[in-house]
Amino acid sequence: MTFVDGVKVAALLFVAAVAQVSIFSQVHVFGAVPDLLLVSLVAIALLRGSVAGAVGGFFAGLVVDTATLGTLGLTSLVLTLAGYWIGRYGETTGRDRAHAPFLSVAVVTVLYELGLLVVHFVLGESAPAGAVVRSLIPAIVLNLIVTAPLYAVARRLLRVVERDKLTTEVQLLG
Repeated sequence: MTFVDGVKVAALLFVAAVAQVSIFSQVHVFGAVPDLLLVSLVAIALLRGSVAGAVGGFFAGLVVDTATLGTLGLTSLVLTLAGYWIGRYGETTGRDRAHAPFLSVAVVTVLYELGLLVVHFVLGESAPAGAVVRSLIPAIVLNLIVTAPLYAVARRLLRVVERDKLTTEVQLLG
């Protein structure tokens, strides 16, 4: 990833984190909140890979934890893991498939919510499992609704690099 791509990723995640904390945290639909930051991180991880996803997840989580005055590093930990694994999916099989952003958002929404629940439980904080389970389906639906426009913006900002230019062909002997 080039320096310019890094700046674009940081700017996109910063704007998404600020919008998530200031605007979207107040929007409750059927008990769930659309997670603009998580969907933006998924788009970046799919387009730029696991390292960009992990670094972006850590940066975005740190911004959210600082803005909300929450436990520092809690959101960073979960978003780092989410960014890394979605980036791995994008690197191995998912980057060129049309359904990859939607599948990734659905899966990572479930894992993100459960990951936050587990981390809160391990730290001894109150973790309302019933509320998380009740709001899981609406959260998935809301995140899927914002996936297409956010993925289009991320794809426009971060042009897809041709794989043929990055790798050389390997010939098998035998």
